[in-house]
Amino acid sequence: MVLAELGGSITRALQQMSNATIIDEKVLNDCLNDISRALLTADVNFKLLADMRANIKKIVNLDDLAAGHNKRKIIQQAVFNELCRILDAGKPAFTPKKGKTSIVMFVGLQGSGKTTTCTKYAYYHQKKGWKPALVCADTFRAGAFDQLKQNATKAKVPFYGSYLESDPVRIAVEGVEKFKKENCDLIIVDTSGRHKQEASLFEEMRQIHEATKPDLVIFVMDSSIGQAAFSQAQAFKQSVAVGAVIITKMDGHAKGGGALSAVAATKSPVIFIGTGEHMDEIEVFDVKPFVSRLLGMGDWSGLMEKIHEVVPMDKQPELLQKLSEGNFTLRTMFEQFKYMLELGPIGQVLSKFPGYVPELMPKGHEEETQAKVKRYMTMSDSMTNEGNTNPKLMNESRVLRIARGSGRSVRDVVEMLEEHRRMGKMWSKMKGLKIPKKGEMSALSRNMNAQHMSKVIPPQMLKQIGGMGGLQNLMKHLGSNKDMMNMFGGG
Repeated sequence: MVLAELGGSITRALQQMSNATIIDEKVLNDCLNDISRALLTADVNFKLLADMRANIKKIVNLDDLAAGHNKRKIIQQAVFNELCRILDAGKPAFTPKKGKTSIVMFVGLQGSGKTTTCTKYAYYHQKKGWKPALVCADTFRAGAFDQLKQNATKAKVPFYGSYLESDPVRIAVEGVEKFKKENCDLIIVDTSGRHKQEASLFEEMRQIHEATKPDLVIFVMDSSIGQAAFSQAQAFKQSVAVGAVIITKMDGHAKGGGALSAVAATKSPVIFIGTGEHMDEIEVFDVKPFVSRLLGMGDWSGLMEKIHEVVPMDKQPELLQKLSEGNFTLRTMFEQFKYMLELGPIGQVLSKFPGYVPELMPKGHEEETQAKVKRYMTMSDSMTNEGNTNPKLMNESRVLRIARGSGRSVRDVVEMLEEHRRMGKMWSKMKGLKIPKKGEMSALSRNMNAQHMSKVIPPQMLKQIGGMGGLQNLMKHLGSNKDMMNMFGGG
């Protein structure tokens, strides 16, 4: 995952600082140097980095902090807040409303994944109850209409385009009018891209913009573009009123920091990030949960939302109960594997758990892990109910029978049992966690105080942040209860 190495580097820098006996100016500078190096390596804009360092140094004035203050927590919180500031455009993007026609225009360079992202955007909103439609106004790239047609058909989204008409403005207008008459409430116009900035591209964009009068213009940016992202984003923003950004290819090995910092610098909010090639591999971008995951603090609200979205309603109470009890039989593990495959790529799911570090899912290992999970599930089908619920009953003859029945080796079965033991230990740490039901997350964020929060956070996490005193300090420095919930992935 893009920025996984960055998250690991920042986490290690903060951990090294925490291991220091005394937090003095040298320890603070070493920590900030390590974080700055990590961000520079990830192509984050140098000026933003300089501002970040200066702001942290202002907040963390070691001479002014009384002896009773937890300096480590204040530094960690300052880093968290500054990373949020870099990635926060300071204003929300236009949000389409169901039942009211909204026109959204997509722009970007060729090769950024714009056409695929249009379909992902349509598919995401379709699942949420909108009636989207796609218009292909890209007459420059050969095969653009075929690609959009194929994607739209797969997503079961209506589409419009032409093999004969060469005027993209006319196609855009005709498509928008057609879908307005069909009462589509989200009309998405895909425009031409180029390999580089060209005057003709910007002129074409301006004409389509003027003719269709979109409610929102989305700039699609390739995460691998690096430091050049700043000038590209700025050029598009000066040509048409870019209101939001979607960053693509965040599942690759590109550094991505340039794209993130550039959109922050141009004050266009990131609304989604593309995390894979499949139709559903797009994530809503929310600054605080994103930074929280980057720093290994997890994103409980994102995980709960995914669970509520994927797990059948009648199975949710049982699943959430098992999560909070830390009860982890083999059957529980297989149920979790089944749902985990539906929740999305395993690295993304794991990153929502507090304490996750990117090294747990190294580059290139995600597909291998996905295949391994499927092997485990095949083996589980060869097990009896008794064996599934009580792994202690597993003896040599049972292992041999499962191996024969599933067509796997004895070594594979033993590996699965070892995996169960490892996961059982991790699951036991979640014992006592109060998991909110659907619709309760916002109520929790409104009424949250330190006492309530201490009941929601697992004891191990509470201990790591310095108990009730550390929790109260964090809430005080965040400035609002809602921020605190967001920091831990809530709200």
